Amino acid sequence: MANNNIGPKRLVVGAHYGLRDWLAQRVTGVLMVAYTVVLLVAFLTGNNFTYEGWAGLFAQQWFKLISAVTLFGLFYHAWVGVRDIWMDYVKSIGLRLTLQIATMLWLIACAFYAVQILWSV
Repeated sequence: MANNNIGPKRLVVGAHYGLRDWLAQRVTGVLMVAYTVVLLVAFLTGNNFTYEGWAGLFAQQWFKLISAVTLFGLFYHAWVGVRDIWMDYVKSIGLRLTLQIATMLWLIACAFYAVQILWSV
């Protein structure tokens, strides 16, 4: 009996992250570009280029919210990219798992620190 690897009974292996991660990278990339445009508009239309001016901008609740959403998008964007690097280039399963856990812990710590900074202004 021949091994037919075509059709509904084919052998499917892998993590199946493809389309979801590709889309996540694009969506978070667009989110970061939009935030950069908002920052540029705030910078170019503002006349108070002091610390107090920037602190006043970041003190507004709506700006804190879009900053937090953008930062979480950045952290997820980084997670997908770095995870793919670990999966593609680190062949040792133990080392790969260790690197992925270290990456997750680092990004979670960065997220908590970013929220702490945003809400302290």
